[in-house]
Order: sequence, then C-alpha cells, then structure tokens
Amino acid sequence: MPEYEVLVIAAVAFSSVALAAVAIVHKNLIRSVAAYAGSSICLAGLFFFLASPYAGALELTVGAGLVAVLFLVALILAGGEESEVPS
Repeated sequence: MPEYEVLVIAAVAFSSVALAAVAIVHKNLIRSVAAYAGSSICLAGLFFFLASPYAGALELTVGAGLVAVLFLVALILAGGEESEVPS
C-alpha cells in the first residue's frame, strides 16, 4: 500500500472522528445532525478506501441518508429547529 493511501485513510478517519465529536458537543441541533451526516459520509469513504464497497454503500445510504433525514424530520415536527439545547 503506497504511503499516500495511508495518509488519505488517516485523514478521512480523523475527519470522521472530528465530525462525530462536533455532533456530540454542538448545542444547535440542526448543525449537530449535519455534523453527524458528515461523519457518516467520511465513514462510508473510509469503507470504500478499505475495499469494502458494500459496507460503504450501506453506511452512505442508511447512516448519512436515512438516519440524518429522519433526525431532521423529527426536529422539524417537534419544533426544535430554532432552539438550542440548554447547557
């Protein structure tokens, strides 16, 4: 495995973990869901880089697509799109 592939995999893994941390600590719920979706996209990219296209496609469709959209719909229906989580 060439060294640039290792660097790309490490960068994608680090960005996935960083976006997941942002999703956990952010007070705005809409931005937190967007960070979660970004983390799922990075995780799907990591699966593709590691030669597992089925797991990557599943993570991309279910994790970034379905779950993030369901979270957003639940937030909009609950009326929490403009409020922030109390500290």
